Amino acid sequence: MAEKNQTPPARLAVDLSGQVAIVTGASQGIGRAVAETLAANGAKVAAVARNAEKLASLVEAVQAAGGEAQAFPCDVADADAVTSTVDAIVEAFGKVDILVNNAGITRDTLLPRMGDDEWDAVISTNLRGPFLFMRAASRPMMQQRYGRIVNVASVSGMIGNPGQSNYSASKAGLIGLTRTVAKELAGRKITVNAVAPGFIASEMTEALGPALLDEVKKRVPAKRLGEAWEIADAVLFLASPSASYLTAQVMVVDGGLIG
Repeated sequence: MAEKNQTPPARLAVDLSGQVAIVTGASQGIGRAVAETLAANGAKVAAVARNAEKLASLVEAVQAAGGEAQAFPCDVADADAVTSTVDAIVEAFGKVDILVNNAGITRDTLLPRMGDDEWDAVISTNLRGPFLFMRAASRPMMQQRYGRIVNVASVSGMIGNPGQSNYSASKAGLIGLTRTVAKELAGRKITVNAVAPGFIASEMTEALGPALLDEVKKRVPAKRLGEAWEIADAVLFLASPSASYLTAQVMVVDGGLIG
């Protein structure tokens, strides 16, 4: 269950007027919070996910709040689908300024029990997906000599987590991919950074049950779970013009979990 009374009276505000942002995994959780936050700060949001119904709900919420968003259903691990989706976004909005790779899945089990399909599914969505979207979106960004790419990694990719060898490997790979692509694109005024969340209140963490959640909170120096908006605000800063000299970095947002 989400923590109460954690939303501050005033959140980070950035002027993203006229900018176009792609957010993958935008239909729920952190991705939805990021999409809503970018839209609230003036960006036109291209919301990407596989679930068309949930995407429609997001678009409706953004528009009701006075923002602009369109849904682009897509399997992020499908190379042809990603290329055509980015092309459609550029056709619809004229450009791409911001890319947030948030789409991710888990298939948790201990290594001796992990099947090939459980490994492949997680690597395909969590690592191949960001690669495909960065490859496609970097092309229009390079042409305009501006861009912000933010990849949602995880502290699991930095310290590991038992039962998540596939997930931890995918997020560690995403951090390495982030730092490499940042160096390749820096000369075109494109920054590439990652946000590494710790334990964030979500449907996934609620499924752990009250007892395990209490143990998790004890491990976190802040003594609580993070909120999706806290990750969204970190993404907002990295996606802003103010972060022009910050690239190839990993911003850890975990309440002090890994120090």
